[in-house]
Amino acid sequence: MSMETHLLVPDDHGLGRAAAILRAGGLVAMPTETVYGLAADARNGAAVAQIFAAKGRPRFNPLIVHVADLGMARDIALFDARAEAVAAKFWPGPLTLVLPVRATAGLSPLVTAGLTTVALRMPAHPVAQGLLRAFGGPLAAPSANPSGKVSPTTAAHVQEGLGGKIDAVLDGGACSVGLESTILGLDGAPALLRPGGIPVEALEALLGPIAAGGHADKPNAPGQLASHYAPDAPVRLNAEAPQDGEVWIGFGPECRGAHLTLSATGDLVQAAAALFQTLRDADRLAGPGGKIAFAPVPDHGLGRAINDRLNRAAAPRP
Repeated sequence: MSMETHLLVPDDHGLGRAAAILRAGGLVAMPTETVYGLAADARNGAAVAQIFAAKGRPRFNPLIVHVADLGMARDIALFDARAEAVAAKFWPGPLTLVLPVRATAGLSPLVTAGLTTVALRMPAHPVAQGLLRAFGGPLAAPSANPSGKVSPTTAAHVQEGLGGKIDAVLDGGACSVGLESTILGLDGAPALLRPGGIPVEALEALLGPIAAGGHADKPNAPGQLASHYAPDAPVRLNAEAPQDGEVWIGFGPECRGAHLTLSATGDLVQAAAALFQTLRDADRLAGPGGKIAFAPVPDHGLGRAINDRLNRAAAPRP
């Protein structure tokens, strides 16, 4: 069943209207500094179920809960000294913490996928912050796109993927980071559950060595499925040159003949912000039967997160 998806201006009136939709159990896409998220009341099971239905998302895949401030976060999860230190340094921002969930949190069980932990983030985007304050509670919000497809970094991307399936989109312009948040597990030894907008090196400077974690078959945080962020065209990685029928995406000045580029100067911050839009542009250029090839991207700093997304985009489709 199709519905009208309203495009809202993020002024006081638009934020108030969006908050009212959320209180009524509806779905609102909101901008964050990472990507657009599809928000619902995290304590309303029927509303959270609509997220999974709209996205076609498997219910064993947990959701990130967005909070306005640290007080709201502490009401939901147990913070030890490490979590307090990380939150003090990196929140608000593109970092999600996986922590033990409080028995009194009141979250829908769908949010945590039945786990004893919860993924929490305090976004820095002023529109996301404005909506969280207008709503007055935690919002469950995965990326606002069909499950497994390219993440949205503009309101138009949300409309392309979910128009007619959700109530509204708050248009906050293009996302500045352009990659989903880094997910750090702190329910035991520190574990990198998903690379993202905060380089792991920055976290290790505070916490010491961080091991890799996560499970594609039984995710303990979002973004761990083997096939994800996928365009329609198949993707080939580490391509020094294009093959017949491929749209070649370059990185750095040595890729002068590329059809598109993540960053002509080899800037990883620029490349991260451009990744999902470039994937969409390449998919359109490739057309039916076409393919996409990416030049190598260095695997350090934000390059680690970029390569994580590219590996999942290139994985065999389910």
